[in-house]
Amino acid sequence: MTTPSVCALIPVYNHPTTIAAVCNQLQQLGLPVLLVDDGSDAECAAVLDELQAAGHQLLRLPHNQGKGAAVRAGLARAEQLGYSHALQVDADGQHAVADLPGFLAAMRSQPQALVIGYPQYDDSVSRLRFYGRYATHIWVWINTLSLAIRDSMCGARIYPLAEVNRLLAARLCGNRMAFDTEVLVRWHWRGGAVINLPVQVHYPEGGVSHFNLWRDNLHISAMHARLFFGMLRRAPGWLLRGRKRA
Repeated sequence: MTTPSVCALIPVYNHPTTIAAVCNQLQQLGLPVLLVDDGSDAECAAVLDELQAAGHQLLRLPHNQGKGAAVRAGLARAEQLGYSHALQVDADGQHAVADLPGFLAAMRSQPQALVIGYPQYDDSVSRLRFYGRYATHIWVWINTLSLAIRDSMCGARIYPLAEVNRLLAARLCGNRMAFDTEVLVRWHWRGGAVINLPVQVHYPEGGVSHFNLWRDNLHISAMHARLFFGMLRRAPGWLLRGRKRA
């Protein structure tokens, strides 16, 4: 079997004060970094230009399209560059890089699996954010009829590129915050393996969040409804296959 070749993939939208440190930490793991500029303003764009000059790959989108669009574009570019896997992390530095070697080890032991993080929060997380995630957790468990996906919203994950890009060629999975969840549900529907691993998460004081309360909640609600009806269409076949195996 060919040895996996992995890059770090970071979607970036206006994180000028944190992105350089994230890149440096990932470099210390021996990972090449692919940055996707999702229409950042001039200050952040200048920082990204400096990081490109320092040797990092940079893909610049013409205007802000949303995290899902940025990740999708980055996954396609990473495969074009010859990588087999992409380790996605967020640009604000919330994910503990010290936990990522475990993700890489899991990827090497099971290259066809999608490795996803489930957050281990410190005191920086708000109760609203912490408990609010459970609405999505419950819908994911309903829409997959399983508990296989422990947390679908964590931005730390490793994608096997060829398989995921084939999925995204058929299903775009949205352009914004709903992408992270939808791509995992559709991956599960296709029989893709999932590995869940813990990752320490810290929300820095004064950190920048681009979550739009009304717009993104509307998109997420529509995504859950769409997936629910997709699950209903698939459920009889799943149950039938389960009976045959029994």
